[in-house]
Amino acid sequence: MNFSWEIFRKFLLEPSPAYLHGLWLTFSISACAVVLGATLGLVVALMRLSSSLPVQSLARGYIWVMRGTPLLMQIVFLYTAFAAANIFHFHDLDFGIITLPGNIQAAVLALGMNSAAYQAEIIRAGLSSVDRGQYEASRSLGMTSVLLMRRVVLPQALRVIVPPLGNEFNVMLKNTTLVSVIGVPELLLSTQMITSVNFRVFELYLVLGIYFLALTTLWGFAQRRLEAHFGRGEAKPATNTRLFGAQTMKLLRGR
Repeated sequence: MNFSWEIFRKFLLEPSPAYLHGLWLTFSISACAVVLGATLGLVVALMRLSSSLPVQSLARGYIWVMRGTPLLMQIVFLYTAFAAANIFHFHDLDFGIITLPGNIQAAVLALGMNSAAYQAEIIRAGLSSVDRGQYEASRSLGMTSVLLMRRVVLPQALRVIVPPLGNEFNVMLKNTTLVSVIGVPELLLSTQMITSVNFRVFELYLVLGIYFLALTTLWGFAQRRLEAHFGRGEAKPATNTRLFGAQTMKLLRGR
């Protein structure tokens, strides 16, 4: 095999600016898409839990479409559709210190909308894991819906939500390779551009795989810290409404 250890070591230990830029884009697009997905996913999850049948149906339809069609198709469709409508392709966003090209905007939006369909089910499961007795006890104390969600429900639901959401970010890091089809120079497209010059495909794709392993491994450490943080103080569920009220009063002390 005509394998060049020199090229492998060079790009692994002394990455080119194109590689570093692709690495930064991969991480930043993943982070933005997961945040967007969590925000939209929370809205969809609350719609799924709504007592209104039309609202529930709308949320179910969104999840059905986004989970039932390929992510690559969604990226291409969204980008071409908005480019045809003259929204993304010709209107790059200038924030003064950084200009956000239209294809990156489309990438974040497509990945975020797809992730929201999965995160909505994760968040819904977390919210449903909180015993209904705690809702009743909180409302009996005069808490508003917003305060109930912020002080009682979400702190407990996060113990259930955080682990799968961490896995969602891990998946998102790898899904960013799909946005190379719309010209976003993340790690995969950066590698392809370099291999088109030196034709060292095997060495550079091996470096690419190591970079992704490093990203997902580092995130694995961070995820374990987050899970440990939100899992602290987890107690056995209360068995009657009086205990539900006592737990709620403890949560209200910091109000």
